[in-house]
Amino acid sequence: MPDKNTTELLPKEQEEYIDRLSDVLLYRYGTEHPKAFIHTYGCQQNVADSEKLKGMLKKAGCELTDDKEAADIIIFNTCAVREHAEDRVFGNVGALKALKRRRPSLLIALCGCMMEQEHIAEKIYRSFPYVGLVFGTHVIHRFPELLFNALTTGKRCIERGADDGKIYEGIPLHRDGSFKGWLPVMYGCDNFCTYCIVPYVRGRERSRNPEIIIEEARSMINAGYKEITLLGQNVNSYGKGMEEGVRFPQLLKGVADIEGDFWLSFMTSHPKDASRELIDVIADNAKISPHLHLPFQSGSDRILKLMNRHYDAEKYLDIVSYAKKRIPDLELTSDVIVGFPGETEEDFQCTLDLIEKVGFTSLFTFIYSPRVGTPAARLDDPYTHEDKAERMGRLLRLQEQISAGRTAAMVGKRMRVLIEEQAREGVLNARTHGGVVVEVQGDPSLIGSFAEAEVTEARNFILRGKLIR
Repeated sequence: MPDKNTTELLPKEQEEYIDRLSDVLLYRYGTEHPKAFIHTYGCQQNVADSEKLKGMLKKAGCELTDDKEAADIIIFNTCAVREHAEDRVFGNVGALKALKRRRPSLLIALCGCMMEQEHIAEKIYRSFPYVGLVFGTHVIHRFPELLFNALTTGKRCIERGADDGKIYEGIPLHRDGSFKGWLPVMYGCDNFCTYCIVPYVRGRERSRNPEIIIEEARSMINAGYKEITLLGQNVNSYGKGMEEGVRFPQLLKGVADIEGDFWLSFMTSHPKDASRELIDVIADNAKISPHLHLPFQSGSDRILKLMNRHYDAEKYLDIVSYAKKRIPDLELTSDVIVGFPGETEEDFQCTLDLIEKVGFTSLFTFIYSPRVGTPAARLDDPYTHEDKAERMGRLLRLQEQISAGRTAAMVGKRMRVLIEEQAREGVLNARTHGGVVVEVQGDPSLIGSFAEAEVTEARNFILRGKLIR
């Protein structure tokens, strides 16, 4: 296995390709600023990857656009976690065929996690001949070279590289937001949960240098960012194998200690690595969001073992109990898989029991989706999709009741919120420090600022309130 913590700057030849792309783009499209459209599927890590692609495109002279009809370059950054996401990609790529026929100079590119699966890459090659560039997660730092080759050779370019265990710093970056930003701290995953494709398409764990992370966070704060989210497939694994000996709780505290008025959050945590030290850091630092996203996936110990999760329901509940004791205003969210192969009614009831005991703020729920190449995809599964959908309905009804009770208890409270976007005319979406949405009336000029709000009404998953001038 390669050294998982080797750091290198973006190779000089890629910088040279960025410079050379300017002339190529001008020649092909007749403008110094051709338009590029990027659509991102999946998780926040994919969003962070797309920000790198946008940074490299802008440095090469491209103008970013939200209108794919007007774009000269279209890129889909794909997700492989669930079948539904893959089906959406295939459907949307198929819809581009007519656009490519009308505009032959259009370059269509696919990248991301789906492209690291051999059977997917083969399907793209066979079924979508108008896709000119395909590349996986392990070669994103070579995007300038791959784009150059696709534009100049007239040949289809497909590049899926093996994980070299390196982290490439210094890649140009164009952040999507101006006050909320993603900050990756590590890449890959070593957990190999039996249902999950991530370790196969993202590679093994490797952590970024803590000094680089803290400096990047400081630059974001100086630029006016009000909320920073630290990213990793399992942030609790941060620092393993690093000579510096910095682990995630110390990194989190190091970022929180930066001067400035900002909120700090992170995702995602794995219960097997969630330590009391981490919870103590959250409890003792006012800047860190009192929100813990801690996926439990199933409440059944038998299913958890089949999932290769390395904890049981008792350990999960122990972590939650300590977190609630140390963080009184804790907002707890989680992921749940319904219908893992062989999940019985008794197993599912264990999941419902755990949900009732914890009282989650909200849940991200999924019906199990088999992923080619994972151990779980080979397991016998006697239950139908209809069986699983019925269970999902019961779970959602239970969580709706819990969420309604939690939000009702917040009516009358005053709290600081970050105003994020306009929901509709005269109404803004704000978010509490714990991540709960609050609808308030206000002018769009307030977007990107902190404010005080009083909660006046509760819905199942969101609140309504008024700004306190």
